[in-house]
Amino acid sequence: MSAPQDPATPRPGRTSAARQDAVIAAVEDTALWSSLPVPALVLDPEDSILTINAAAEGFLNTSAKSIRGQRVWERVMIDSPLEDAFVRARDTASPLFVNDVDVGTGERAPLHCNLQIAPLLDHPGHMLFLISPRELAGRMTQDHSVKSAAKSAIGMAEMLAHEIKNPLAGITGAAQLLSMGLSGEDLELTDLIVAESRRIVKLLEQVEQFGNLTLPDLKPVNLHDVLDRARRSALLGFGASMKIVEDYDPSLPLAQGDPDQLLQVVLNLLKNAAEAAGKDGGRIRLHTYFEHSFRLRRSDGQGKSLPLQIEVEDDGPGLPEEIKGDIFDPFVSGRENGTGLGLALVSKIISDHDGWISVTSVPGRTKFRISLPMAPKDKKPAKPSPVDNEKE
Repeated sequence: MSAPQDPATPRPGRTSAARQDAVIAAVEDTALWSSLPVPALVLDPEDSILTINAAAEGFLNTSAKSIRGQRVWERVMIDSPLEDAFVRARDTASPLFVNDVDVGTGERAPLHCNLQIAPLLDHPGHMLFLISPRELAGRMTQDHSVKSAAKSAIGMAEMLAHEIKNPLAGITGAAQLLSMGLSGEDLELTDLIVAESRRIVKLLEQVEQFGNLTLPDLKPVNLHDVLDRARRSALLGFGASMKIVEDYDPSLPLAQGDPDQLLQVVLNLLKNAAEAAGKDGGRIRLHTYFEHSFRLRRSDGQGKSLPLQIEVEDDGPGLPEEIKGDIFDPFVSGRENGTGLGLALVSKIISDHDGWISVTSVPGRTKFRISLPMAPKDKKPAKPSPVDNEKE
C-alpha cells in the first residue's frame, strides 16, 4: 500500500521532541488509553507512531517503546487507498471512518476490520487511529449458529442410526449370501451392494459422532504435544506424501483443553489439507504463537481471553469461493462425495472449549486459526496418551 501522503509534501507543523513527549504523556496518563479494548495508535503530523495502547501491542506484536518513530504505513498494511481521505481528515480536523478493509501487519494474515481515524484534540496535526477487527463479531454469530445446527443434527443422527443402520446390516448380509452362488457380472452387482451399504454405514457413524454430546474433559495440556502426535500420525498415514513444517513458540503456556478432542481437531485439519493437495502432496505449516490481547466477547456479554494461537496452513488450491462463508456449517463440503461434517465437528469441539476458529483461503494458501484459553497457572499438564499410528 502506498503512504497517504508523499514524505516530501509539507505537513502542518513539524513536531519537536519536547512536543512529542508532551503528547505521549497527555495520552498515556489517562486510564481510558490503557482500557481501550481495540488497537489504538497516536500519529504525529509526519505519520510516525508516537505511542500505542496495550491492545495495539498485541495486534502488532511489538511494544510501544520499540515502535515509536516508525512510519505507520510500514507497520499497518491496508488493502484500500486512503491517501486523499486521510489528508483531508487531517487538514480539516475531521474524523474518518473506513469500513470493511483487510488490515495486516506483515507477520500474519490480514484481518477484516473497520478503521476510525480522528484528530487529537489540543494537538494540531496529530491523529488517533483505531482498528476494530470485524472478524471476531462475524465468527461470534457463526459460533452460535454452529451450536444450534449441532443440536438439530443430534436428533437426526439418532433417528438415522436407529432406522437405517439395522436394515443396512440385513441388506449387506443378504448380498454376501447371494454372492456365494454367483459369478461374473452378477457377482459384481452384489459386491456393489455390499460396498455401498458399508459406505452409508460409515456416513451414519460420522453423523452419530457429530451428534455426540460428550463435553470435553478440560485439563492443562501442552499444545505442542498434541501437534506432535497429530503430525506423526499423519505422516504415517494419510499425510505420508506431505511435508509438515513445525514453527512453534517454545514459550507457549499450557492450554485449558481436552487433549484427545484437540488431537481430533488437528488431525481433521491435517487430513483436509492432505486430501486437497492430492497424490502429489504439498506443504503444511503448523504455527503457534501467543497473542495476549486477543479476547472474545460472547452473546451473553462475557469476555474470554484466548491468547493461545494455533495455525494450520497449507499450500493447496484453496476453498471454493461459494462455500467460504459456510465452511463450518454441517453438510457443507468442497469435495466430491464429502460429508461436510468434518469441519462442523471441528468447530463444535473448539466451541465446547470456549475457543474460536476461523479460516482465510486463497489459491496456494489456506490457513485455519484456532484460539484457546490458558490453563490456570497452578495446574500440571496432562500426560500425553499413546498415538494410534495405524494407517487409514
